[in-house]
Amino acid sequence: MHPNTLTAELLQPKKHFAILDGLRGVAALAVVIFHFMEWVSPDYSKNFIGHGYLAVDFFFCLSGFVIGYAYDSRIKEMGIKEFFKSRLIRLHPLVVLGAVLGILGFLFDPFADHTGIYSAGRLALIFACTLLLIPFPVMEDRYFNLFGLNAPAWSLFWEYVANIVYALVLCRLNRKVIAMLTAAAALAICYVAYRSGTLSGGWGKASFWDGSIRVSFSFLAGLLIYRYSWIIKNRIGFIGLALLLSVAFLLPYFSFNWIVEALLVLLYFPLIVALGAGSVLSGKSEGICNFSGRISYPLYMTHYFFIWIFASYFTSHSTTTGEQFAIISVSTLLLVGLAYLALIAYDAPIRKYLTKRRMAKK
Repeated sequence: MHPNTLTAELLQPKKHFAILDGLRGVAALAVVIFHFMEWVSPDYSKNFIGHGYLAVDFFFCLSGFVIGYAYDSRIKEMGIKEFFKSRLIRLHPLVVLGAVLGILGFLFDPFADHTGIYSAGRLALIFACTLLLIPFPVMEDRYFNLFGLNAPAWSLFWEYVANIVYALVLCRLNRKVIAMLTAAAALAICYVAYRSGTLSGGWGKASFWDGSIRVSFSFLAGLLIYRYSWIIKNRIGFIGLALLLSVAFLLPYFSFNWIVEALLVLLYFPLIVALGAGSVLSGKSEGICNFSGRISYPLYMTHYFFIWIFASYFTSHSTTTGEQFAIISVSTLLLVGLAYLALIAYDAPIRKYLTKRRMAKK
């Protein structure tokens, strides 16, 4: 088939690994709770979900596995251009929504006055860069996040980079070369963890290149799991694997924290992916996995505007532990609801429309 001959069958998504979808949702929920708790307990060593940022490494590993599974066998038929279109249609609508929510949250934050901090032109440029996923870490009041209006977009930037590298290079390499690249990236992960004492970097100006190391290893590791068929048959099930994944985010800090985090990223998360791909899904968990997987990406990309509003409230009001628990619990549920609304009213319809237009042009 010629690369430009596109068919519905070629674009049809492959059967999902339902448990892996569900685990993606668990990781997204951990990220949301972690972002709330960053303000309540900025010292990660005293934060009950102090390793929540490692969920991003799990996302990257999962992405490498899924991209290999979904595209290794058909990217040559699709062609690079169509691969990029597929990824843009899948990912970018929520990048846009996250940017819009971010600018609205910044302009209409009821607990903070941002008037005069940035000129209209400057703010428009920041917004445009967020829409286009161009890192622009200039918002000092937001800790020089790569994307000040929607902080989690930093990992999407590196996801895009990984997808580009996959299409141009990785899909053509045999698994032995991928294994060597993964080993080199593992050494880099150890270096970053040792140098910084943590693997929490990549989101801001000062730690920009840490993000490249984090995505390099985990994406390659996920791809390697697929290429070597390291799928471990088991009956742990979704609930058991969700608990095992959560353990990584809830672990306390140890004296040699960098070693613990390096081991989680290098061994534990790839193991979870291998187990998740090979586990048996029970009927009772199917609905949970489906819902969890569907809202995972919308939840990840739409929650942070509210985190800034929460931060404005938290830093300007005295709150008890009980009040904090109530606010975070209710807010998390509302954000899950917002993510579902974003999925059914915006993301899914937009992707369906773009896919129809794409096919109509062929």
